[in-house]
Amino acid sequence: MFDDLDYNQPYASARSPVMGNNMVACSQPLAAQAGLDMLRRGGNAVDAAIAAAMVLTVVEPTGCGIGSDAFAIVWDGSKLQGLNASGRAPQAWTPEYFEGQSQMPQRGWPAVSVPGAVSAWVELSARYGKLPFATLAEPAIGYARDGYQVTPIIAELWKRGSHLLKDQPGFAECFMPGGKAPLAGEKIQLKDHARTLELIARTKGEAFYRGELAQAIIAHANANGSVMSLDDLATHTVDWIDTLSVPYAGAVVHELPPNGQGIATLAGLTMLEALGVGEHPVDSLETVHPVLEAMKMALADLDEHVADSEHMRVPSEDLLSKAYLMERAGLVTDQAANPGHGSPKPGGTVYLSAADESGMMISFIQSNYMGFGSGVVVPGTGISMQNRGAGFSLDPQHVNYVAPRKRPFHTIIPGFVMNSDGTPLMAFGLMGGPMQAQGHLQMMMRILRYKQNPQAAADAPRWRIETGLKVAVERAFDPDVVSALRAKGHDIDVEEPSGVFAFGGAQIIQRTAHGYVGGTDPRKDGIVAAY
Repeated sequence: MFDDLDYNQPYASARSPVMGNNMVACSQPLAAQAGLDMLRRGGNAVDAAIAAAMVLTVVEPTGCGIGSDAFAIVWDGSKLQGLNASGRAPQAWTPEYFEGQSQMPQRGWPAVSVPGAVSAWVELSARYGKLPFATLAEPAIGYARDGYQVTPIIAELWKRGSHLLKDQPGFAECFMPGGKAPLAGEKIQLKDHARTLELIARTKGEAFYRGELAQAIIAHANANGSVMSLDDLATHTVDWIDTLSVPYAGAVVHELPPNGQGIATLAGLTMLEALGVGEHPVDSLETVHPVLEAMKMALADLDEHVADSEHMRVPSEDLLSKAYLMERAGLVTDQAANPGHGSPKPGGTVYLSAADESGMMISFIQSNYMGFGSGVVVPGTGISMQNRGAGFSLDPQHVNYVAPRKRPFHTIIPGFVMNSDGTPLMAFGLMGGPMQAQGHLQMMMRILRYKQNPQAAADAPRWRIETGLKVAVERAFDPDVVSALRAKGHDIDVEEPSGVFAFGGAQIIQRTAHGYVGGTDPRKDGIVAAY
């Protein structure tokens, strides 16, 4: 077990590591406290996560909603289990349906695939929960019905989203009371949202996929050009799956298999081991440059090869082959490169984590994708719909080519770490679209290789690979390292503080010999709630 953490705080931060025997870490204090309340009422970590997830649809609608998708990794005390609750394309989404379009729609009903978050809450509760499902919804229903004050960060994201989406069906009626986005500190009520959560709680999700809410969803969809059907909702299923994993720095890092991007984190970490990263200080040029180059290769392979696992031409196991990744690592030089994808031989927000004193831990993520997602809100329900269909391609040669009942590529990924002896070590994740796999790698390198504590790893300045040689870094990055990276050919863009939304938001709970230690991202409103 990793008990040699460095508790120094080397980066500017207003937060300290939090200790406790029961813990919830997420991007909104009200959601974290709702989760902690479930633990105090006799629930377990999964109960806490579900309650927090429901509250997040209310207090952080800029990142998720009732119409989101979701994934999870759960340690139940004896086994690690993954959950893929992401939805599939409607049956009518044939290539012919999109004929004449050059790319998948990004907003509106044509971008909406079947939403899976509700099924994730229901299935997790049924398999692992201790409290009644309806109990878990109580805090979210209360905040939606009675109102809550909007935080400054969410107010800014709300304003940006409203400017883009005000004309989408149902958006303004739900999210722009009085014709505008709410200001920081303003109290907002989402009464339709409350009634919908009550119905979901009472029917354990049946109303959403086969009942009254399903009828409302499809009526609105069909009235606005969507071909989604009642059968598409009714036939939605979740998959309980095994994780993918690689050894790294004396531990074992786990991610879910595709249709998500977690495999890129695992590939990148394996290349870091091959490159011997860890001999120089974590923020030095000698560390940052090879890490950037390894991550670029992992992302190139991700873009080329990763899709719904049932449709991938190259198996995940081949993409994670040690021999293949050592070959890829061998391409790293002391200059920045724009690598293409490799050809291995045959052989995809809000994030939260929770842990309880029994040892149960959960890593959970749900998302509408691009902020408010599609921008579509089903009238009278508060159900905002994701735009995960945008993850498909209309290129017939691409592995993510759209097809009926196919899952789109996803950015949202929960992460988990086990000790080498098979005991659980950490539930972690990072919200932030394409930043997620990159953020996972950066945090795991800092915690596992450099022994930084979870809060320091969350505080640390981040980089984000974009396209070609372009890399964005936060202004807190060492300017001397930035200059040296430019000298190596990296096209560095130093982003202002207003750009911090693009560097993600991390939540980390790490197990120690005496309990848990948690860290939460200073770029978000989050807290680690514990007792």
